Amino acid sequence: MQTHHPYLEHSLAVLQARLMTPTAEIRVAPAIGTQPFVTISREVCAGATTVGQLLVPMLNQAFAEDGQGWVLLDKNLLAHALTRQNLEERLADYLPEDRISEIRGVIGELMGLHPSLWQLEHQVAEVILQLAHVGHVLFVGRGAHIITRSLPGGFHARLVAPLEIRIRRMMDLQGCDASTAESLIQKTYLARRRHLQSHFGEDIEDPCTYDLVINTGRTSAATAAHLIVEGLRRKLAEPPAS
Repeated sequence: MQTHHPYLEHSLAVLQARLMTPTAEIRVAPAIGTQPFVTISREVCAGATTVGQLLVPMLNQAFAEDGQGWVLLDKNLLAHALTRQNLEERLADYLPEDRISEIRGVIGELMGLHPSLWQLEHQVAEVILQLAHVGHVLFVGRGAHIITRSLPGGFHARLVAPLEIRIRRMMDLQGCDASTAESLIQKTYLARRRHLQSHFGEDIEDPCTYDLVINTGRTSAATAAHLIVEGLRRKLAEPPAS
């Protein structure tokens, strides 16, 4: 069952306007001006959804241009992005960045249920890169910080938290015991780490791929959002690092 968020309908309309022309190959022309965007990588239950939803109105206030509001790109919007690439929305379930195993994806590929995982990932990467180039997008997960790292307008954050805090959050979220919560966290973490390693050859834990790492066990979601907005503001105001 698809999960709806308060921002979803507006965001789908924005994506509809931004993704008018599907492309078979990624070609990014030099931008006249630097377009801002944000990526968030996260440990499981580190609070990315809460921080992301707080960030959108703050980014709108700080960086919106000519009514161009910010879009939070999550799984629902990725599914919509796939449809803009002439692919079925259900194929988002076969992309193994999160809890879906690569084994399931390969089986689906062999049975002809969907294109190869490489093709699907390439299609999603194209959409992420296109939207980052346009700007005013907040990406959560899917290796967006790696896909977009060549674009100068991005600010890349990672959210972490102590395991015991994340276990409590998972227990509240799933209504399960501590052992089950820890197992879910570990399984999802390994899937995300494998996804980034297999598709991009990068370690999700490498701090050098982020502009800022925030411990949400010691920092509130509101403070984390403020830090990201201020980090983006300062990054856009400074010359590119050599």
